[in-house]
Amino acid sequence: MAILIDNIGELTTNDPELGTRHDAAVVLDGERVAWVGASGAAPDADERFDVGGRAVLPGWVDSHTHLVFAGDRTAEFAARMAGKPYTAGGIATTVEATRAASDEALAANLRRHVAEAERQGTTCLETKTGYGLSVVDELRSARIAAEVVDEVTFLGAHLVPRGADAESYVDLVCGEMLDAVAEHVRWVDVFCEEGAFDEAQSERVLRAAVKRGLGVRVHGNQLGPGPGVRLAVRVGAASVDHCTYLTDDDVAALAGSATVATLLPACDLSTRQPLAPARRLLDAGAVVALATNANPGSSYTTSMAFCVATAVLQMRMTVEEAVWAATAGGAAALRRDDVGFIRPGGRADLQVLDAPSATHLAYRPGVPLTWAVFRRGVHRMFNPSPLD
Repeated sequence: MAILIDNIGELTTNDPELGTRHDAAVVLDGERVAWVGASGAAPDADERFDVGGRAVLPGWVDSHTHLVFAGDRTAEFAARMAGKPYTAGGIATTVEATRAASDEALAANLRRHVAEAERQGTTCLETKTGYGLSVVDELRSARIAAEVVDEVTFLGAHLVPRGADAESYVDLVCGEMLDAVAEHVRWVDVFCEEGAFDEAQSERVLRAAVKRGLGVRVHGNQLGPGPGVRLAVRVGAASVDHCTYLTDDDVAALAGSATVATLLPACDLSTRQPLAPARRLLDAGAVVALATNANPGSSYTTSMAFCVATAVLQMRMTVEEAVWAATAGGAAALRRDDVGFIRPGGRADLQVLDAPSATHLAYRPGVPLTWAVFRRGVHRMFNPSPLD
């Protein structure tokens, strides 16, 4: 069934030829975008959806989350707000709770968070394993995730489990564990950071993934300067995520590569780290994405709008840059060209704001502006208040 989305006040397409349009319309045909153009020139459709002058933009593409988990780390967060520094070791708390949870509980929790994200405009979402850290638990995390989300990443190299030898554990990750999860995942990630995995161990994991034909990504440069960025660029990773502490050489390496710098501002705020240097990266020519890093320890939010507002208000990104990074940038980090844009042939994923322009995402921070969401052409209303 074809749906005409009409009377769009501002349409952000992210397409270089279509640009940002006013008094626009979009036609969806099933799961795909069929037509984009002026409201008065729209072709006939089976159904008309009048958005009343509201802004329409692509659905958020959240390219970095950790949502297969159980348990709660409120106490850790409270301690951090009282001055205790963040370290990678808190992950072990979630590992214990996740291992103890049933498949049904993990799946229900994942679905709850995905639905929460969709209510806020997210239509394409990646999530990682990494709270199992055993063959059995990483496999079930990957299988559960693959049933729910768009993109699944294997993060067995999240932390060395308590009582394990680091080198032996890396052998397990690269061998039996990778073999077990490979059919359920598209990506492999590694936490290349002090307290987690060093450069040589991280490279072993990534090379094993590449050998299996899987894409690779890196957690890097979060807690301090380190080898994450240069490793990601060297192995051709799709993205390196966090990028909080970057040298000039790191910035230049990203600008000269196809590796996306995925920035996680909600995590920086929650861990009281400096915000990532978005302006330096953009001015150098690097491709930047924004993502939530939704997880129970260091960034417990599914709000991409919060990340966009933070990027504009505190990271010196323009509204256009931040919206692009949270949509097309996320798609680039996932090596996808069917989402993050509104153009003929693309997936019918878009959101309608209860506002006349995307600028209101930063102009009115914290206000729930998502009015309706189309995902694969199916629409849901979330905030049906009149536009004043």
